[in-house]
Amino acid sequence: MAEVEAHPDSDSPSFSDHIPVMLDSAVALLNVRPGLTYVDATAGGGSHLKKILDKQKGSGLAIGVDKDTGAIEKLKTRLKGEKVELVQADFAELKEILPRFGVSTITGGILADLGVSSMQVDDPARGFSFNKDGPLDMRMNDRQELSAAQLVNQLPQDELANLIFEYGEEKNSRAIARAIVAARPLNRTSELAEIVCRAAKGRGIRQSKRSSRTGKVNAIHPATRTFQALRIAVNSELESLELLLEQSRSLLAPGARLVVITFHSLEDRLVKQFFRRMASHCVCPPRQPVCTCDKKPEFLIITRKPLVAEEKEVLANVRSRSAKLRAGEKLP
Repeated sequence: MAEVEAHPDSDSPSFSDHIPVMLDSAVALLNVRPGLTYVDATAGGGSHLKKILDKQKGSGLAIGVDKDTGAIEKLKTRLKGEKVELVQADFAELKEILPRFGVSTITGGILADLGVSSMQVDDPARGFSFNKDGPLDMRMNDRQELSAAQLVNQLPQDELANLIFEYGEEKNSRAIARAIVAARPLNRTSELAEIVCRAAKGRGIRQSKRSSRTGKVNAIHPATRTFQALRIAVNSELESLELLLEQSRSLLAPGARLVVITFHSLEDRLVKQFFRRMASHCVCPPRQPVCTCDKKPEFLIITRKPLVAEEKEVLANVRSRSAKLRAGEKLP
């Protein structure tokens, strides 16, 4: 996901410190109805969750899940009196979370707004931003042990390069990893950003990205991909997403929906491939003349092409420029 700068909350300044992306579109695709159960798998600042609660009209159940302990504690105050259950956990644990509330099947749907929130990026102490000096942390769950500092200072050079290449899609990952290892130990975000920038200057690393939507070239900070890679690795983001998607197959009731907002190609690819696989009638080898798999589609794809933010939203919130929204509905 692209680096986020501080912006006022366009949704509700008094309610959330996080700027929700495609708020109305995401909740509309979730098709919220009273009496059903909904899960906001990334409750964060609570904007999506609050809108779900409003549409439920006090009937049904809403469950908010977030890795971030601080986010959950704030939501307990902000949503006091609402018919909602809040849980500090990784959404990959959804199958273990639901029985706590007597839920075995999600009748309404699951919403996941992936990536790091504005609240996390804007707090230097969390260590997510290369524009704000802070400790090399990047943990969404501050109770876990693994931090970005451990990866930066302890991984062998080749493993570090592979991590930056795989999770950051950074073509010059080896030059960056070599520069990081030579500068160890690194404990501050500003130190890491400076090292990456030096490596970028020395290797001519591109500092731009062409938008697939507008065709324009957008300038990006040289450390963007490296910081993204470390954040994804620290928080096991892709592994958690894969588990959430797989669990949705058994947790969602027929007619319930899965709505996911992604912020980079790695996430979006997982979601797109999942929906395509679940909507497929056949998984036999392409050259096999007769289908023998007897596979039935499990999901209906609602968004044949991902929805993207409108220009006015991108201008108001830079975070939305890379967002893609996909949705599917569980079939009987």
